[in-house]
Amino acid sequence: MSQSSAILLSLTLNGEPVQVAAPAHWTLLEVLRYKLDLIGSKQGCDKGDCGACTVQIDGLPALACLTLAALADGRSVTTVEALGCGPVVHPLLDAFDRHDAAQCGFCTPGILMAAESLLRRSARPVTRHEAASALAGNLCRCTGYTKILDAVVDASERLRAEHDDGR
Repeated sequence: MSQSSAILLSLTLNGEPVQVAAPAHWTLLEVLRYKLDLIGSKQGCDKGDCGACTVQIDGLPALACLTLAALADGRSVTTVEALGCGPVVHPLLDAFDRHDAAQCGFCTPGILMAAESLLRRSARPVTRHEAASALAGNLCRCTGYTKILDAVVDASERLRAEHDDGR
């Protein structure tokens, strides 16, 4: 197969079935940004160092700049755009706003996707250490991470309280 060959991908994107044709050599990030116009996932280093392109594949964080699009075929892909869907603000977005956790915002989508995956998988509120470990692959040049970690722990506590209240 030559580099110019196209492939047809079928995936579940933010909960919706999607089919898209793309060059076989493209990364998932390129397909999301340039074929599907989902520009929330940022194109940073293109080497997997910064985490700005973090999405979730089958619920787990993945670097879209290093993932061949073909590997997402038949899988569930969630982007930061999914957090903004619905009538209620996601508790993680709300916590980032309340804690002023986003500065320039370039790294924020990747951080949100890594943090949301952690929060969804945790049965109890997460600690600062757990949050820091989950976000270790996400670099931010504008902050010292304190507000980001505060926001993740706060969102975790709110999500658990809502769960315990039966909401």
